Amino acid sequence: MTQCLNYTTIAPAGVKALGGVCGHIGQSGLPAPVLSGGSAPFQGGRRMKPKFVWTMPVVPLFLIGSWSIALADTSDVKGPAPLIVAKSGEHCKDDPNCFNRIHYAVKPVARVKPGQEFVLETRDGLDSDLDFNSTPEDVAAVNLNRCHPLTGPVYIEGAKRGDAIAVTVVDIAPDAFGSTTIVPGFGFLRDLFPDPYIVRWELNRLEARSKDMPGIAVPMNAFMGTVGVLPDKPELDKWLKREKALADAGGAVLGPQPVDALPSDLCGVDGTAKGECVRTIPPRENGGNVDAKETVVGTTLLLPCFIDGCGLFAGDVHFAMGGGEVAGTAIEMGAKVTLRAKVIPGGASRLSTMHFEGGAQLKKLAPSSFYAVTGLPLKPEGEVPVFSTYLGGHKIAPLANLSEDLTLAARNATLNMIDFLVKTKGMTREQAYVLVSVAVDLNISQVVDMPNVGVTAILNLDVFQGEVK
Repeated sequence: MTQCLNYTTIAPAGVKALGGVCGHIGQSGLPAPVLSGGSAPFQGGRRMKPKFVWTMPVVPLFLIGSWSIALADTSDVKGPAPLIVAKSGEHCKDDPNCFNRIHYAVKPVARVKPGQEFVLETRDGLDSDLDFNSTPEDVAAVNLNRCHPLTGPVYIEGAKRGDAIAVTVVDIAPDAFGSTTIVPGFGFLRDLFPDPYIVRWELNRLEARSKDMPGIAVPMNAFMGTVGVLPDKPELDKWLKREKALADAGGAVLGPQPVDALPSDLCGVDGTAKGECVRTIPPRENGGNVDAKETVVGTTLLLPCFIDGCGLFAGDVHFAMGGGEVAGTAIEMGAKVTLRAKVIPGGASRLSTMHFEGGAQLKKLAPSSFYAVTGLPLKPEGEVPVFSTYLGGHKIAPLANLSEDLTLAARNATLNMIDFLVKTKGMTREQAYVLVSVAVDLNISQVVDMPNVGVTAILNLDVFQGEVK
């Protein structure tokens, strides 16, 4: 059977109109694959000698009858718009979508359906006024009662106590400014670095650079330093009891502090639950300030639900961080975080803490070149490590070697890396401490070779990029 048709097809050079083309229809209903041009390639049902053979690298589409394509621009084609939990005002206290204490009675500021994308606009973890002109004196004046400003909570529809939620990190858009600070009295080596210090970073989606750290470019590996869900009363009571016991024993604990606490009507100095609102500094079974640098875009966080709606929150976003965050801060920034959550019925029974999973993210985080140092649980005789003072020093002080002490091994690995950077890279000790905090990973190497368990500090050599121009 012979069939004629008219059609228009798109060629790489533009639109080419072909008319009056006929051919034999096979089982597929399509003309033969060799096309002919001209006004009348068939006469009397017999094909004439073609004027040209179509050899351009396109796949023409055939339709019976007339057919045409309009050139289209897909840049305006949009999917469903995400829900945006926006920030407003200069600080968390000015923002109805922000809070900085954990309590089951904190009210949700938004609701989302499972699978719906939503954006949390977050502030830097110190809720600070730091900028490119800030000085160490400004760091010393930072009010630590205001950290961490958290965006939320968000009510996940359908989530009940006993369920879990799977929260996928879809995107993190950084602000243009970030900072790494040494805050007096805070950080892993707080006894050795008592003075304030700041590195001010210029950020984009590729890297962070700073005039305070010439020749350093830290690649973006952004994640939420603090992300979690609200507890219910049983969980909160348990946390308060155990943390008070540790504080009474002399341990380092930040108890409830109503000054600058938000929401103020609940947690502030005149709040109805001011003695129950716990600080955001330590992570707990609900997630919180976990500081897991692997939870970058593409990973999925698994969190147990203690209340209906789960009460998801996030903040304290880091542009990049070394595993350990030894200076007490990473590259801190505000950001727009896009998330998507789904409900796992009954999933809380499988989660004692926050879990997370992903694909190739860990490979992408690995440096292309590195330098590593090791640390062992050794110390000078007569010294009591700052983190062990609450246990008493009558046994520890005379010893030069502690048994199975990973914290002391990590401390020594950190100090060994700082020494290496000062001696080989010409950095000040403060610069080296900051670089370890943002670009060196503390890894446990072994926990069985008693008494000397081991920790390695692995430096990403890729950050050394030459002078900033």
